[in-house]
Amino acid sequence: MRLVFAGTPETALPSLRTLIDSPRHEVVAVVTRPDAQSGRGRKVHPSPVAELAEEAGIEVLRPQKAGDPAFLDRLRELEPDCCPVVAYGALLPQSALDVPRHGWINLHFSILPAWRGAAPVQHAILHGDEITGASTFQIVKELDAGPVYGVVTEEIRGTDTSGALLERLSVSGAGLLAATLDGVEDGTLEARPQPADGVTIAPKISVADARIDWSKPAMHVDRLVRACTPNPGAWSEFRGQRVKVGPVRVVSGERLAPGEVVATKTSVLVGTASDAVELGEVQPQGKRLMGAVEWARGVRPEGKEVFA
Repeated sequence: MRLVFAGTPETALPSLRTLIDSPRHEVVAVVTRPDAQSGRGRKVHPSPVAELAEEAGIEVLRPQKAGDPAFLDRLRELEPDCCPVVAYGALLPQSALDVPRHGWINLHFSILPAWRGAAPVQHAILHGDEITGASTFQIVKELDAGPVYGVVTEEIRGTDTSGALLERLSVSGAGLLAATLDGVEDGTLEARPQPADGVTIAPKISVADARIDWSKPAMHVDRLVRACTPNPGAWSEFRGQRVKVGPVRVVSGERLAPGEVVATKTSVLVGTASDAVELGEVQPQGKRLMGAVEWARGVRPEGKEVFA
């Protein structure tokens, strides 16, 4: 099939590579978000999907909105049979959805109808799910509500961050997306409506949401930190300065007051509503990422000082 691929971040790259290499399909163009500022210098860079497409000699479309008339005209000129989507990051109007004869097929990183929305992997970790996965479905106007073609599952490990889990899902999901497109082309695959029960919503996790509440149990703190790693980054304040906190380790049987910091030569513990947790890596405001012990040697926490 002739494909126009829509995606933006690194998460979409395994799928795009798989489809570029497919002997059954031709990626005639990609649609991605406009170039954006990134990094410390805030220089303007193309998206990872745009970079890969340009390396492969594939046309790149960067509409400000997917309803822009010039974009829609070019999309019609390309005559795609189908438009696969992986983390594109923008709404698709009906005028765009109507162009390809097989519609737009999205790879979403949850087992639908669970965790519809922008942050399915983060919410799966945050809420203590044991299993997650990826789904391919036909895009409709309602958010992530279209009929489902196929699903793969993935165990959530006790040490998984959202970054690590998403990396695994992006690889297994690429295979699912390719198989879905093969089945659509062959006419052997039929999308089935999502069940009405079990719908949960996964909105984007904001920086404010990522603030650690040390009055919660250690299990909650652990899940929040892992869910927010690497983005947006869990954080707390120490002496009025923001400190990003990497994955922690629950220390069973060790009890401290919520937020209380106890540093030794080999570890830094922080109290919660239940067991204490041991900090791994931290990043003080305006400084580099470092081990918690190195950080503590610099700030020298005194008795009963707390993260707030």
